[in-house]
Amino acid sequence: QVQLVESGGGLVQIGGSLRLSCAASGPTGSSYTLGWFRQAPGKEREFVAQIGLDDGSTRYAYFLEGRFTISRANDKNTVFLQMNRLKSEDTAVYFCRYESQSPGITVQIWGQGTLVTVSS
Repeated sequence: QVQLVESGGGLVQIGGSLRLSCAASGPTGSSYTLGWFRQAPGKEREFVAQIGLDDGSTRYAYFLEGRFTISRANDKNTVFLQMNRLKSEDTAVYFCRYESQSPGITVQIWGQGTLVTVSS
């Protein structure tokens, strides 16, 4: 079973920065994505960014306006979400998600989430 460990959440002021980490362990395989989603109080979970661990391809939510960057560590089993120019509306629990696809089978595993609070 793939396991995800997230870290890096916390309290930050408006305009500040945080870096989230997600480390994947277990039988991840060689072709999969790690992504970040977030869920604010009273709202549905939404996509933030993802990266392919084999080719490094990235995808971002349209509303980020270039403020966030997703990257991978050299070991390719850890990804980072660098969040800059944080806004109050970025306050949410951020979840890491592993996804592996093969013909007819999609496997998704979620981390436990890490809370990001952006406050004045």
